[in-house]
Amino acid sequence: MAGTLTLSTKTSPFPWAAAAIATYTEKAELSFDESASGVTLDFEGSKITDEAEIVRTLAKAGGLSDESTKTQTYFELAKTLPKVTAVPAILTSLDSLDDYLAFRTFLVGHDITAADFIVWGALKASVKLIGLLKNNKHVHLSRWYSYIEALDSTQLAQTSFIEAKASKARSNKTAASFALGLQNAKEGEVVTRFPPEPSGYLHIGHAKAAMLNQYFAKMYKGKLIIRFDDTNPTKERTEFEETILEDLSLLDVHGDILTHTSDYFDKLYELALQLIKEGKAYADDTEQAQMRDERFKGIASKHRDDGVEDNLKHFAEMKTGSEEGVRWCVRAKMSVDNPNKALRDPVIYRCNLLHHHRTGDKWKVYPTYDFACPVVDSIEGVTHALRTNEYRDRNPQYYWMIEALGLRPVHIWDFSRLNFIYTLLSKRKLHWFVDSGLVRGWDDPRFPTVRGIRRRGLTVEALRQFMLAQGPSQAIVSLEWDTLWTLNKKIIDPIAPRFWAIEKEGIVPVKVNGGPTTPEVKTLPKHKKNPDVGEKKTVFASQLLIEQEDALSFEDQEEVTLMDWGNAIVRKKNLDDSGKVISIEVDLHLEGDFRKTKKKITWLAAPTPEHPLIDATLLDYDYLITKKKLEENDELKDFVTPETEFREEVYADANIVDLKKGDIIQFERKGYYIFDGKSQDGKPEFIHIPDGRAASIASKAGSTADTPTPARQARAEAKKLESMKPTSDTPVDTKMYQIPQVYGDLKSVETPVETKMYKTNNIYDS
Repeated sequence: MAGTLTLSTKTSPFPWAAAAIATYTEKAELSFDESASGVTLDFEGSKITDEAEIVRTLAKAGGLSDESTKTQTYFELAKTLPKVTAVPAILTSLDSLDDYLAFRTFLVGHDITAADFIVWGALKASVKLIGLLKNNKHVHLSRWYSYIEALDSTQLAQTSFIEAKASKARSNKTAASFALGLQNAKEGEVVTRFPPEPSGYLHIGHAKAAMLNQYFAKMYKGKLIIRFDDTNPTKERTEFEETILEDLSLLDVHGDILTHTSDYFDKLYELALQLIKEGKAYADDTEQAQMRDERFKGIASKHRDDGVEDNLKHFAEMKTGSEEGVRWCVRAKMSVDNPNKALRDPVIYRCNLLHHHRTGDKWKVYPTYDFACPVVDSIEGVTHALRTNEYRDRNPQYYWMIEALGLRPVHIWDFSRLNFIYTLLSKRKLHWFVDSGLVRGWDDPRFPTVRGIRRRGLTVEALRQFMLAQGPSQAIVSLEWDTLWTLNKKIIDPIAPRFWAIEKEGIVPVKVNGGPTTPEVKTLPKHKKNPDVGEKKTVFASQLLIEQEDALSFEDQEEVTLMDWGNAIVRKKNLDDSGKVISIEVDLHLEGDFRKTKKKITWLAAPTPEHPLIDATLLDYDYLITKKKLEENDELKDFVTPETEFREEVYADANIVDLKKGDIIQFERKGYYIFDGKSQDGKPEFIHIPDGRAASIASKAGSTADTPTPARQARAEAKKLESMKPTSDTPVDTKMYQIPQVYGDLKSVETPVETKMYKTNNIYDS
């Protein structure tokens, strides 16, 4: 970047033209400063504050073609258009633009110029103008507007604006809420705890709880306790404790103390006896279904008023695990008909005859989580218990236990449970996928487990930033994945080394006239903007390999850019009977200007014994379910995505041989990938990392077999526009996403348009 464009999200109207051309030309970096007034470009020692002048400066620096007379007209239009208030006058201007663009792609000449950005920015900044455009009466203007808006660079400008606005909100509200969020917190005295049950793997929901607990412990220079809630021998295993500790390590969460609820079984038993002796708990042998019904209806148990001696006798029988004892449980004597059903005499002790993985067969009775959690929190010195707000109805229960036993009070801090669309966090449902063989294990990249998302390429820093950005929100919503993956991209992009890979299917050999007679090896940076990433070896030769999609897009005598080399002119393109390109011949034209070519392509030198290529596999994944959120009565198997793994076989450049498992890279023009190691046949496998853009995170369910794989789809959309002109075979270079024909068969459907243009025949009709 040669300059810096300083903006504020509060500026009205927002200088969209300046922001968009800055990202398009890459001549200025966007810097959001909410204290700034207006827009300022710091460029080559000068400060420019007029948006129109900024656009001209960046257009010139970016080498955008310019016809001064016509361009000036559009700059004047952009200046006056937002000030026009009368709708008829506005419509006259829009009609004029629409008519002008009927047979034109851009406002001036055959390439995008400053005129396009300045007019687009004026429209974008006006709610009234956008509203009129949405009336669909200016189809040519709308098509042009949508094209500018769909450019990757424009999308980047808009995303930066949204994130800056969100960051402003967080700095004003969320950060303050964090600082004040823990009631009566004192520096050096705060103790938090993360209490997982050792019965499975941690998922992204657990990650939020773990990270928030560590965040507050560090903020107040306190302590974090990792406590295994091992009160249910039916589910728990020692190996799960080990995997949970590994998961926490993957999240960079490290406790100061490691404990178990089972460390306090003796104390918990004594306190249960205390409650019984004080008449605050009783033994009950009501059948489970009947107890559930009575609690729901507010009916007292027949044993609620039994004497202390009878209750103690039954509890003692429970402790032996006898046939009589296992029929009973112990319930806290809170309320029969409290509107909060969590307070209707909950069970606090029950029998379980299974072997406990730590205490063996010593105990036949175990405390419930609702009883053990507040007690152990108080005993261990926890000052603030962080709980998801799904436990909110149980908070009074938590406080009752502590008060009834006369224990030290603990503050509860609620936060919202983390839910994502198309994502299951239920341990039971995730087990079903594993048991059914639909995934390869708990670390499958399609799983929301900590291991799964880390294997997919999600960084700890992105996860941490995302969790903290959620803050103390109480909203229970299913979140989109885009924000999380966008954060992740910002973290990996500056440090991910760049490599090339060419899809094997339909690969096209290219003869380069003027290329080296024998292959030459040059040293190039792995990341053009960050030399610290290191260097790589690139082979230059007269025989290259390119992808079929690129080859198909070439026009005869077209000048294209071979990335990291220079320009070349397409002299010959040989096709087979099906229209598939089988070979291409180009003339090297290194004196050509890469800024004037529309197509910049990746390539690889054809392999030789001295310079081989690497066979590799690129993997991409879909969501496991086809519905954004499963309802309680939905049958899981009815919503399983038919195909969730997509494989693309490629040749990759030899530089990838030095990668280690877990390394994150970018295959240029394909996306970000994480090296997942080698398959059984020794082939390197790379998992695609979503980047937050719609195409990379959208559900792919329902796609047909001949639909391009997700890794290829984005660049295919950026190369051609055939879908917008279904009756023509003429390829068009564009960054627009593909859309189905809105009006169906253009030859049979009349689409009247209000226009002042004379009527002409469709140029694509034969």
